[in-house]
Amino acid sequence: MTIDTERLGRSIARLGFDTPKLSFAFYGRVSTEDNQDPESSRGWQLSLATNLIAPRGGVIVEQFFDIGHSRALPWQRRPEAKRLLAALRDPQRGFTAVAIGEPHRAFYGNQFGLTLPLFHHYGVQLWVPEVGGPIDPDNEAHDLVMSVFGGMSKGERNRIKVRVRTAMATQTLLEGRYLGGRPPYGYTLKDLGPHPNPGKAAQGKRLHGLTPAPQTAPVVRRIFAMHLAGYGMFAIAEALTHDDIPCPSAHDRARNRHRSGIAWSKTAIRVILTNPRYTGRQVWNKQRTDEVLLDVDDVALGHIAVMRWNNREQWLVSKDIVHEPLIDQPNFDNVQQMLTRRARTATSPKRAHRSRHPYIFKSLVFCGICERKMQGQHSHGVAYYRCRFPQEYALANRVDHTRNVILREETLINPLDTWLVGEFGPLQRRHTAAKILNQLALGVPATSPATPKGPTVTECDAKLDRYRAALDAGADPAVVAGWIAETQAERRRAEQHQQTRTTAKTSDMASHLTENGLLTIIDELGDLVTALRDADPEHKLEVYRNLGLHLTYNPETQTVRASVDLAAHRWDSVCVRGGT
Repeated sequence: MTIDTERLGRSIARLGFDTPKLSFAFYGRVSTEDNQDPESSRGWQLSLATNLIAPRGGVIVEQFFDIGHSRALPWQRRPEAKRLLAALRDPQRGFTAVAIGEPHRAFYGNQFGLTLPLFHHYGVQLWVPEVGGPIDPDNEAHDLVMSVFGGMSKGERNRIKVRVRTAMATQTLLEGRYLGGRPPYGYTLKDLGPHPNPGKAAQGKRLHGLTPAPQTAPVVRRIFAMHLAGYGMFAIAEALTHDDIPCPSAHDRARNRHRSGIAWSKTAIRVILTNPRYTGRQVWNKQRTDEVLLDVDDVALGHIAVMRWNNREQWLVSKDIVHEPLIDQPNFDNVQQMLTRRARTATSPKRAHRSRHPYIFKSLVFCGICERKMQGQHSHGVAYYRCRFPQEYALANRVDHTRNVILREETLINPLDTWLVGEFGPLQRRHTAAKILNQLALGVPATSPATPKGPTVTECDAKLDRYRAALDAGADPAVVAGWIAETQAERRRAEQHQQTRTTAKTSDMASHLTENGLLTIIDELGDLVTALRDADPEHKLEVYRNLGLHLTYNPETQTVRASVDLAAHRWDSVCVRGGT
């Protein structure tokens, strides 16, 4: 009969019986950047820890081993390391010390200095083979040795990155090897045999390459042919959608769930027209991975990986043709020249666009069919608002939308201004004043809200954006979910405090404002119809926006529905005769 000594030791330790042996927890880590088999690495690190503690009568009762997580991640963002830190807080944890097999795999940079105080605080020893036993927090030599291993770990990771990038660049330029990633639209993967690396071949890994896809390759050839024939990108997109050809995101929904996939877009056409892979050459280094701080206010949380596009000058293209091309090189060059002539050069100065014609209802007019904002346009000195709905989306969504919906600006000005100031006319002023006072009186009696403790709503929104970016970059969903839940709770508290302050201000205003005082203010405003009619377009636009004006144009009935929203405070507070 065999006895599981590890399980027996764990049980004895949890029961609290006295035992002459020391109970240990083992921690190790391995990731893809280490280029090692996880199980063999676990066995090697476990054997090092066992050889360290066995002469002292120690036994490992629990194991914590992170697989597939970079050493650059702090302990709080590694699942097993985080579980170990949580176990330290449990008085019934079942072990009295933690053994590390290889410190340069467990600690990176300054992580040792951030982690050791936790072990010391909970009275748990940290054993490392390089110091021959437990680490003494007061021993400068131990601290120096562990700092050296942290630096060595950081240097080793940097050397691995340089070697990998250099090897990938060489394989792209000289061999044209397919280095992984999603195949471009128009291609699929084919098996080229065993991997040329004997070690990877022994693991069963295969080498792959690109080959034209029967369904999508003809579409790519058609796109290039239409563009060379003089068709624009909008026209190409409309033609493909009209023929019920799925766009790239609709063709591969499993990898494009974040996209609508309703129709071909101008962007998808441009991406295909500018991809040199369709000439039969391999391309690498179109994107790079930058490491940015997860939280600038808490550097200990470490970095997250963010993918960013490189300039075309940094792309690496193979010298030879390595897969079947979908377009020859001369035609591809002609397409690039056509695109360059139509686009503004990257070296030209970018100036802020200023409209020569002011629009009174800029960004306030919406189309009643598609509910999008209508754009301003001048024709023969007359201002119009136009909704240009791309035909490819109308076809895909089965929307009966004409290509252009046009509304003349001058037809709105007089009726709208008369409607807006009608409530302040001589016959309606007292009734309007009563309604305003009733709305102000709905507020809760004014109190002195306490100063909020914790972040503001804006700060919480910034944190949530960073956490979502970390989730998209591949961070642990469980960890990020905890951060998001905590920040959302803080945001709700901040919103409640903000509403309390707003209600207090409103109630205070209602308590000091009387009907006669309000009527006096309205009388001092004068003839509002004349004032709005003679005002500058920029000033009128500011008034309309502050009123929350929303105009919806229905082209079938040729009517405009206007609404204002006075619920929110949109004006800056200014001092008038001592008051606010």
